[in-house]
Amino acid sequence: MVRIRLRRMGARNNPTYRVVVADQNSPRDGAFIETIGHYLPTRQPAVVEIDEEKARKWLAQGAQPSETVASLLKKKGIKR
Repeated sequence: MVRIRLRRMGARNNPTYRVVVADQNSPRDGAFIETIGHYLPTRQPAVVEIDEEKARKWLAQGAQPSETVASLLKKKGIKR
């Protein structure tokens, strides 16, 4: 199954995340299919940038978002 999830980037104690589409069985920082956005939780306020068109395309094709990504999509107003 294909999932939309976070991939950790950045330095120690300063995480940044990419929102990626990846196979469910690949490791957290392993192979991915496509990058659709990024999330910077350490900024005040937190920065969330997601390509709405790509996210909707993958959701329509059956990709399942992780819990965290689902909440980020909800904040951005991207619904199934």
